Amino acid sequence: MDRDQLKQYLEFYRDLGVKSVFVDQAQAPLAAAPQPSVTPPPPVRASTPPPPRVEIPALRPTPQPDMSRSTEPPKLFPSDFPVSPDNDTLVKIREDMGDCQRCRLCKGRKTIVFGSGNEHARLVFVGEGPGADEDEQGLPFVGRAGQLLTQMIDNTAGKEGFSIRRPDVYICNVVKCRPPENRTPETDEMEICGQFLSRQLMVMKPRAICALGGTAAKALLGTKEGITKMRGKWHMWREIPVMPTYHPSYLLRPTSGQVAKREAWEDLKKVLHYVYDDPPRPLSDF
Repeated sequence: MDRDQLKQYLEFYRDLGVKSVFVDQAQAPLAAAPQPSVTPPPPVRASTPPPPRVEIPALRPTPQPDMSRSTEPPKLFPSDFPVSPDNDTLVKIREDMGDCQRCRLCKGRKTIVFGSGNEHARLVFVGEGPGADEDEQGLPFVGRAGQLLTQMIDNTAGKEGFSIRRPDVYICNVVKCRPPENRTPETDEMEICGQFLSRQLMVMKPRAICALGGTAAKALLGTKEGITKMRGKWHMWREIPVMPTYHPSYLLRPTSGQVAKREAWEDLKKVLHYVYDDPPRPLSDF
């Protein structure tokens, strides 16, 4: 084996990761070594050795968010929107909305459903979005779910000794335009419309908010929890107590059962007593 062949062998094994070579000290130096009696392996040409296998760790691509259908809950927290303009009013908020074209919901709507009720109400109900009847009339909760909500407010208040009726509260939605086929609003749609809901609530400063359904509760509270876990317990939005409960449309389903109806009634009783008890009692009492 000549020097070139030896060099090729050494380079080949070096590339394989072999770092140590043992030399027989009894052998004479390479220059004076006689020809070996044993036939050496055939010379390895430069093109013969296979290319060294270098293990390269797989690179994981950075996941990119799907902006078309994000599953993250919308955020209507205090840090997300600037403080309302000085002397802000519901009238000014509606004027600022104008003929809103800020998201895709404008393409299929007939009417912007801003809100209705007592503008100085101490209790505000927040739903998910307008349905077909609301889109037609321009008022929130006027369909079957709205009729049930009216009964819930009027009947529960009457049984608990309050003279409060639906016109005494304020009702609005997270999004002001009807989603196609009454689908759940997308995250970006709720975030865009959320700035107007945020201003509405900041202007009114109600004593409490009742979030109707999981979508409204998640939008206000920025959580992924389901309505069954959130309902019946107080949460906070900008220091305003929030009580999530079932959406009236859910209660209309035959599968909702009497348990859900009773729980919604208990939630509403708790809200009414906290808001309208005279003298007022602390939140910890409820």
